[in-house]
Amino acid sequence: MSRSFAEQLVRWRWLLLVLVLAGVGFAASGARFLTLSNDYRVFFSAENPQLIAFEELQNTYTKSDNVLIVLAPKDGNVFTPQTLEAVEWLTEQAWQIPYSIRVDSITNFQHTYAEGDDLVVEDLVTDAPDLDEQDLSRIRAVAVNEPLLVDRIVSPSGHVTAVNVIIQLPGLDPAAEVPEVASFTRDLADRLTGRYPDLQVHLTGIVFLNNAFSEMAMADMQTLVPLMFVVITVLMVLMLRSFWGTLATVFVILLSIATAMGLAGWLGIAITPPLASAPTMIMTLAVADCVHLLVTFQQRLRSSESKAVAMQEALRMNLQPIFLTSLTTAIGFLSMNFSDAPPFRDLGNVVAIGVVAAFVYAVVLLPTLMLLLPVRARVARNQTTTAMDTLADFVIKHRRPVLWGMSFLVVGLVAFVPTNELNDDFVKYFDESVDFRVDTDFTTDNLTGLYSISYSLKSGGSGAISEPEYLRKLDEFAVWYRQQPEVMHVSTLSDTMKRLNKNLHGDDPAWYRLPDERNLAAQYLLLYEMSLPYGLDLNNQINVDKSATKLDVSLQSISSNMTIALEERAQQWLAEHVPKSMRAHGASPSVMFAHIGARNIRSMLTGTTLALVLISFILIFALRSLRIGLISIIPNLVPAGMAFGLWGLLVGQVGLALSIVAGMTLGIVVDDTVHFLSKYLRARREEGLAPAEAVRYAFHTVGTALWTTSIVLMAGFLVLTQSPFELNSGMGLLTAITIGFALLADFLLLPTLLMTLDKE
Repeated sequence: MSRSFAEQLVRWRWLLLVLVLAGVGFAASGARFLTLSNDYRVFFSAENPQLIAFEELQNTYTKSDNVLIVLAPKDGNVFTPQTLEAVEWLTEQAWQIPYSIRVDSITNFQHTYAEGDDLVVEDLVTDAPDLDEQDLSRIRAVAVNEPLLVDRIVSPSGHVTAVNVIIQLPGLDPAAEVPEVASFTRDLADRLTGRYPDLQVHLTGIVFLNNAFSEMAMADMQTLVPLMFVVITVLMVLMLRSFWGTLATVFVILLSIATAMGLAGWLGIAITPPLASAPTMIMTLAVADCVHLLVTFQQRLRSSESKAVAMQEALRMNLQPIFLTSLTTAIGFLSMNFSDAPPFRDLGNVVAIGVVAAFVYAVVLLPTLMLLLPVRARVARNQTTTAMDTLADFVIKHRRPVLWGMSFLVVGLVAFVPTNELNDDFVKYFDESVDFRVDTDFTTDNLTGLYSISYSLKSGGSGAISEPEYLRKLDEFAVWYRQQPEVMHVSTLSDTMKRLNKNLHGDDPAWYRLPDERNLAAQYLLLYEMSLPYGLDLNNQINVDKSATKLDVSLQSISSNMTIALEERAQQWLAEHVPKSMRAHGASPSVMFAHIGARNIRSMLTGTTLALVLISFILIFALRSLRIGLISIIPNLVPAGMAFGLWGLLVGQVGLALSIVAGMTLGIVVDDTVHFLSKYLRARREEGLAPAEAVRYAFHTVGTALWTTSIVLMAGFLVLTQSPFELNSGMGLLTAITIGFALLADFLLLPTLLMTLDKE
């Protein structure tokens, strides 16, 4: 069947070429629909419970998406006329940031104090250049002792301050809105440092987190894809020693990428940082199909066969294994649809499309190009083939020691798999060379954290947030949180109520406590709200009918495990100290990212298991041997186990990206196994060779191609390690390690298993 199909491919190559190019043109035209996604929420499926809880919180209170502009005066003192003037200017200008709905700073903080029987509410700082030492001391005393400011807007020592801008994006064109905000803010920061050169400015916040995601996607596509082209071209020329073969392969790669990314556009898939690595992966995987065909084609040409006959034979020998490897690789990537993170589902689907396209172009387009181009048979340079023959002799002669040695190595590495800790830290998704990471680390070290947990605590009825018992429980919860070592700041309505109670008792410090009566608390709150200027109301803390308040907790840059553990301790405290109606689960991007890794691991285990079962059945059916099919499972499973074991030994932490590697690489590592087994079975069935001689035949005929494709695959995924986005770089490194172990397993473990178990 393979021979007949190969003859038809060669015979109808021109018609097939026209059809393929027409198909590519249609598919690639969808690229115009591709858009960049710059919302961290894309990492969470619509049914994700943490996302649902966070969206409910966002819909109840003022949205928390923000731009945080951190100012660090070079003299280390915020409370000088010059710095406060800069904060005043920035606070006023920050209202011009697109889609801004609230601006908070030390200068416009609504300071309250008593003046006779009146409550005065006014900006903490006005006319900063005219302030004298007495004014500055008073402002400092208020700022560094105000719970709503210290460790949030100003540091306790007064060496750093910030202007926090709340952004409410329309959501009509997110791909343009987030960069618009980021660009305007950066220009504003440049204007600020131009006016006040003694200030250092750092930009962070949720909007800049979103912007960093889109910038990483663009950076990866602009740097990694060209780098991979260079790597592949150099490797192909060195290993194939064929300019025309390399040129034809590059053409196949380009069409495969264009097809996959174009169809992604037709399907409405947005480009995210994980998806930005798809062209590099497709490029890498497409090479494998071409190399197997070209190596056999060159071998047949050296046997003085005509180009047409040589290509027919190359197709006959490789069509089935190339089809099987493409099918199993596609299944492996399609198993990523079980991922709980939509960007990884998109990555799996797009790469699977690219793999299928690469197969079609390799068996239809590549033969046509090689027959058309002025290819000549070259004198064989047999160093690699000789090396494969030498390796075959060694494995056959020392089969038992090699089998035992590989078994001990496998067991030894797999034993370290449990040492991996499931953990994540979403700020560390970005390399330390990325501005967002640098600015966020500075902010966390000197002022406040980007990580947070928020609670919507219900009071049991409309207006009931003024109940003394509710306020007391709210305050106790805030006090408990402030005692936790991971916490940097807690924002709660109870602090405002204490301050108002003190103000309305003549600013007597003895009255800095919660009101004892509901009516009194309600009057304080009403009086305060009526005095607040536009844009600085309490909607960020109180819901519309005053039946619930939001408590915000700012955290240090802690890992996902620590975040989950902290939230569990909070739930235990709530269960023991507050009524059931007041209890609530914490919600925030930090909580969402903390849970996504564990959820992804569980979902990917299901996907990987199903993929393994399906691939195993396919191999048993295609190879027409239950015994050989079962033997193939071992070298298909072992590489991922060894790689995760080595990772546990050297790194010990598995996050969101690495949780998909086992499923993703399952289809890839099958490639080498299928090609080796196809040649082994050909020798056994067509040549009637014994297992040892069949192993020698497999090494001789396919060993060079396996070595070449594995090197190219490893190089391709190692290119991803140059990404400043850790999800891509970590995934690339672990995948390259897995492919390396797959080659080791197929050269040392699989042959010895065949010679031991495949008896007559």
